[in-house]
Amino acid sequence: MPTPTVLALLAEGFEETEFVAPVDLLRRAGAEVTSAALVAMHVTGRSGITLHADAVLSTLDTVDFDCVLLPGGAGVTHLRADPRVRQRIQRQSSAGGWIAAICAAPLVLRDAGVLDGRRFTAHFSVAHELPGALLDERVVVDGRLITSRGAGTSLDFGLAVVGHLFSAAKQDEVARGISA
Repeated sequence: MPTPTVLALLAEGFEETEFVAPVDLLRRAGAEVTSAALVAMHVTGRSGITLHADAVLSTLDTVDFDCVLLPGGAGVTHLRADPRVRQRIQRQSSAGGWIAAICAAPLVLRDAGVLDGRRFTAHFSVAHELPGALLDERVVVDGRLITSRGAGTSLDFGLAVVGHLFSAAKQDEVARGISA
């Protein structure tokens, strides 16, 4: 089995837990995760933690990934405003690739037109823009779409992504390794 590749997007104001927890779990599982900033290599989250991205999104235009991961938080405003993100999500969906979004990030998926007819969840704060969200569910998987509610479900979300990109056995192995 080839090593799964993941593109994790970073935008100013991202929710740190929703980015770091899934990326950490994916890397523990052996995935090749590339963090990509929209503009500058250093990106500051909602709690003032600054991360150094692996790349700037514009340098990855021709690179395909098995999964695109979107954290939530205030950074979703920047993700929604960037046409490259919408195009990347549409391309990922058309290619049958995995898409993982947590918290408010399903708004980006809605804007890209990939939520129509799909089951998904999101943070309660964006329910007015996502009336079909299953707010009682911690993680929802519909085909190759994985969504989760927010920072409190970040480990569940990350483990679900591991399980679908690798296997249930790998998911269990990573979960045992962190005593989840």
